[in-house]
Amino acid sequence: MKIDMIGISKSFGNNHVLRDVDFHLGSAEVHALMGENGAGKSTLMNILTGLINSDSGTILVDDQEVHFNGPKDAEEHGISFIHQEMNNFGEMTVLENMFLNNEVKNKWGIVDEKTMRTAALKIFKTLHINYDLNEIIGNLSIGAQQMIEISKAMMSDAKVIIMDEPTAALTNSEITSLFTTVNNLKAQGVSFIYISHRVEENMKIADKITIMRDGHTVDESLISDNSVEKIVTNMVGRDIGDFYPERHVHAGKKVLSVSHFESEGKFHDINFTVEAGEILGFSGLMGSGRTEVMRAIFGVDHRNAGDLLINDKKVKITSPSDAIQHGIGFVTENRKDEGLILDFSVSENIIMPSLKDLVKKYFIDEKVKDDFVNLLVKRLTIKTEGTDINAGSLSGGNQQKVVLAKWIGAGSNILILDEPTRGVDVGAKREIYDLINELTDRGVAIIMVSSDLPEILAMSDRIAVMYEGQMMAIVDNSHHVTESDIMTLATGGKMND
Repeated sequence: MKIDMIGISKSFGNNHVLRDVDFHLGSAEVHALMGENGAGKSTLMNILTGLINSDSGTILVDDQEVHFNGPKDAEEHGISFIHQEMNNFGEMTVLENMFLNNEVKNKWGIVDEKTMRTAALKIFKTLHINYDLNEIIGNLSIGAQQMIEISKAMMSDAKVIIMDEPTAALTNSEITSLFTTVNNLKAQGVSFIYISHRVEENMKIADKITIMRDGHTVDESLISDNSVEKIVTNMVGRDIGDFYPERHVHAGKKVLSVSHFESEGKFHDINFTVEAGEILGFSGLMGSGRTEVMRAIFGVDHRNAGDLLINDKKVKITSPSDAIQHGIGFVTENRKDEGLILDFSVSENIIMPSLKDLVKKYFIDEKVKDDFVNLLVKRLTIKTEGTDINAGSLSGGNQQKVVLAKWIGAGSNILILDEPTRGVDVGAKREIYDLINELTDRGVAIIMVSSDLPEILAMSDRIAVMYEGQMMAIVDNSHHVTESDIMTLATGGKMND
């Protein structure tokens, strides 16, 4: 199946989201679609699948003009869209989610669970994954849920699969399995529209690339005719230099000590320290316990044993409010469910941990609040039409900046960043990295959990590596640590074995 989108335009009120955009997908092709958050990529795909209507333009499928009445109609015609944000029901099982509104029934109209299980396990085998079909899907990690979303699309016999940030929460082994599956399906004639902010990833998997900027198509070319630098320049409209800013290590006094932390079934005997002005990276495969340790530090989850010391004084943290009072901030990996209240305004989200400092005679001082919020919005270059609009209406990168603004405004001296650039475009990533460096210049201690090994290696002063709930090592990153070193530790080995 090939698709041609010609002269697509779309406006929402006075906001011109797409202007005369062209996009061409060939048969048995992986086509990368790139652009900064807000460039119009998702809107273009929503128009293709019939979720919204264009103002003008034509869509051709195999040279025949089409107009789908919605995603279900597009899916029935062989086009499946895997969205970045998981479309599942957290209280239902894996199997129930995989066959939601598409249950297999026998001749008596009764759900045929045995056939459904067989089909699901067949797809899992193809993807080299293995999840308990009876498990409540909300209990699984973000990465596991993403793999299950991909599995659902694989079952629909799609001829075109649209993937929006499919690897944002996946481990290296899961990404390898996904790429193998994509290439196998491509060999069978399936085409992919691959939306990812990871430039190196697109260079590996894609045949062609279309780059959008500010609602326009700025380039369509073979991936072999591109370089990382050219792609980034086309995306942001300027040369941003290296992906990662230079780190100047200037760690100070020890501000946080984690001693003999333990949570049954999650992690065991975790010990580490963080110094003022330091970035301590946390690496490890999905399920290694990285996030669980951070949640226990912040008081979200219970721990069975262990002590926390802040500035050499033992503290008791059993809830997030305790952590906030002790100057700890936590940017969670799941910003939409845990980092933001999407129906609240940008302003309301930013001031949440700082309310006590904005109250004057039992009421919020509106002028102080506005000055406080506007300063943070300006400093973090949050792109928003106003601080009173819902946070949920912002792009992913700007939502992440709102979460960061919340904790920076709270004056956090210890900041935990769990997947801080997940689903964020390259321009916004660089801004976040620069901000992280600025925070450490001011003496903030940062723990950064990331599945992105280049990010961990570029931004961390030391790297803690976990494997199956245990701390394998904490390595000094000034000693030319490699991705291979980290992966060796993350899979239970030892460096220099």
